[in-house]
Formats: sequence, structure tokens, C-alpha cells
Amino acid sequence: MDKVEQKEKKEVLIDGTFYDVSKMKHPGGSVIDFYAGKGIDATEAFSNFHIRSKKAWKVKGTLPSRSADLTEAAHTELMQDFDTLTRELEAEGFFNPSIPHVIFRIAELLALYVSGFYFMLNGQILLGLLLTGVAQGRCGWFMHEGGHYSLTGNIAVDQTLQIISYGVGCGMSGGWWRSNHNKHHSMPQKLGHDVDLDTLPLVAFTSKVMGKVGKVGKVGKNWISLQAFLFPVITCLLVALGWQLYLHPRYIVNTKKYFEGVCILTRYAIWTALVTTKFGLAQSIVMYLAYVWIGSNYIFLNFAVSHTHLPTVDKEDTNVDWVRYSAVYTMNVSPGPLCFVSWWMSFLNFQIEHHLWPSMPQFRHPATSLRVQALFAKHGLAYDQRSYVDAMSATFKNLHNVGSDVFLG
Repeated sequence: MDKVEQKEKKEVLIDGTFYDVSKMKHPGGSVIDFYAGKGIDATEAFSNFHIRSKKAWKVKGTLPSRSADLTEAAHTELMQDFDTLTRELEAEGFFNPSIPHVIFRIAELLALYVSGFYFMLNGQILLGLLLTGVAQGRCGWFMHEGGHYSLTGNIAVDQTLQIISYGVGCGMSGGWWRSNHNKHHSMPQKLGHDVDLDTLPLVAFTSKVMGKVGKVGKVGKNWISLQAFLFPVITCLLVALGWQLYLHPRYIVNTKKYFEGVCILTRYAIWTALVTTKFGLAQSIVMYLAYVWIGSNYIFLNFAVSHTHLPTVDKEDTNVDWVRYSAVYTMNVSPGPLCFVSWWMSFLNFQIEHHLWPSMPQFRHPATSLRVQALFAKHGLAYDQRSYVDAMSATFKNLHNVGSDVFLG
């Protein structure tokens, strides 16, 4: 094969075979470029992202391909053991969804919202806002699982549940979330790849993005220097409003995902009919901001504890495999008394297991924990699990330290 032609190709290594994706329009967007042409084994990424997509496996079979040599295709002992564990868990039913569990979670969301609006409309505004704010955050947890297709296991049904719960419950776009979140899962904490690190000018989770901080000017630097204080006070709210009022509507218009737009409009119609008609426009706006503030803090703070204070991977580093991304660049939060933290975080406190198997129903992660710990121990990998207080403390300490670096810089 001509060397020039070979260089022009974009190939992805999956199961010992290189697949040419040069002419492929990937439905997941640019995430495929994280692996294409880099020589990084994408077997686990492909398998986990497409575990329930028959179409993806059919498309792969139609792509031009060539066998990799033994050096290129070599699997480490760690990855071989991980593949073995994955097959065992599949055989034992750990990837099977539970419809009663899904029904319970939907009923819980409805109960929180109905009770919240009831209290709000009957004079107990603070209690009502608290309940609806928590409901909004828990819609975020629910749609997250729908976006991974691990609720019912039916992609169309899970996408619909995600779009409705995220649109009506949070005022946001499921399609936008899916196109970005898979990039995070592909290479967590990798600079230039993990979109969760691309958070300027509102917040910086690592001093390695300080080169970009200079572009936000003196006001931006002062803001970042105070970010540990500002994050819960105003930053989470600003991010949520930016998503609700700009980024997600723009995405919906550009992609013509009109059903998502209908779901978001339904949210505002409900709020207008129930709250605005009773309290008037000015007060209902203040109440809406309070409601979004509670929900955004609930979801964003709890997402932050599992990643943002951990080390990052340099953009050009190609030596981190699927298991090590989970072991080194994510961490777990202990379930806590009566497993309250597991409920509070919808089992995403088991972030290591979630990153190893993102398509596994999240309520099954606790049962896999001991086996993951044994796998890590065999290969000399630390299993990082901390209490909720310690995890939150590390998160805010990191925000403070990064902010101090910006101020001193």
C-alpha cells in the first residue's frame, strides 16, 4: 500500500483489526477522532459505547479493514483480565435492566415534583422549592442513565425517557448531552479531550488550563481566584442558565431536534400555569432562579466530587488504557450510613465501575465493587474510595488551590 495513502487514512483499532473510518460520518461526533489514527486500542470504548446497538456492529463489519500485527494488537494482562471479568458479568446478568427499578425511579420523580408544587402553591414556598430543586437534580441523574441506554436496554425507549426527563425536568437537551458526555467517558481527565475540563471562563478545575485563563482578562482571573467560594454560590446557577437559555436551544435549532424543544417548552408552560399565575411574573422569576440554583448545585457538585480534583492526562499521552482511565482518573464515594449516598448520587458514587461499564444499569455497580477491587489489587492499581465529606473537601480544596495559582500567576 502506498505510504501517502496510508497516512491519509483514519483507522481505529478494534479487536486486533484496523477499521478505516476516513469516510465515515460518526453519529457520536468527533469522539471517534480521539482514537482514529492514534494507534490506541479502541476495543473497550467501542464495545461499551455500542453494547446495545446492533447497527453499530453491522456498520463496523462494512468498513474497510486490515489485520493488525502482533505488536499493534497486543493486549496487556490487565486488559485480558478485564475482558474476562466483563464476560463473566454479562453471563451473570449484570447488564440486564430492571423495569420495576425504572418504574420506581419515574414514580419518585413525579412524587417529588407533585409534592414540591403542592407545598409551593400552599404557602410553604421554601419547602416546595427544595423538593422541586431536588427533583430537578434527580431528573439529571435519571436522564444520565437514559443517555447511556441502561434504563430499559431499548435505545429508542431510553432516548425518549432521557429527552422527556431532561427537557421537562431540567430544561435541557438530551441530544446535546449525549454528544458531549461520551467524549468525557472516552478519555476522562484528558486535556483537550474531556469536555468536563473545558469550563472557562466560569471555573478551572486544573492549573494546566491556566494558559487559557489569560484570555479572560483581569476580571476573569479575579473570578477564578475566588472560584471555591463562587462555585456553589453563583457558578452552578450560571452554568445551568447558560445551558437552558443558550447552548441547548441553539443545539436544538441547529440539529432540528424539535421534540426536545417541545419538552423544554412544556417545562416553562407548567411553571407559568402553576407558579406565574399565582405569584405574578416578578416573584415567579425569583422563585425559578432559586429552584434552578438548588437543582444545579445538587447535580454539579455531586458530579464534581468524582473527577475534578484528580490528576489530568496530557493531550498527547497515548499510554493510558480503558481500565487505567477508570482506576486513576475517577474515584468512588462510600455509600454512607444506610447507603444514603448511593441514593443521593443514584449509584454514581460508584464512578469507577460506571466508567468501566457505562452501559451497565447503575444500581448493579455496588455488587461489582469487590470484584473490581480484586482486579485492581492483582495489577497493583489503587481503588480510590473516600467518604462523601472527604470527597467534597478534596473538590473544594482543589478549586481553592487552582484559584490561588491563577491569582499568584
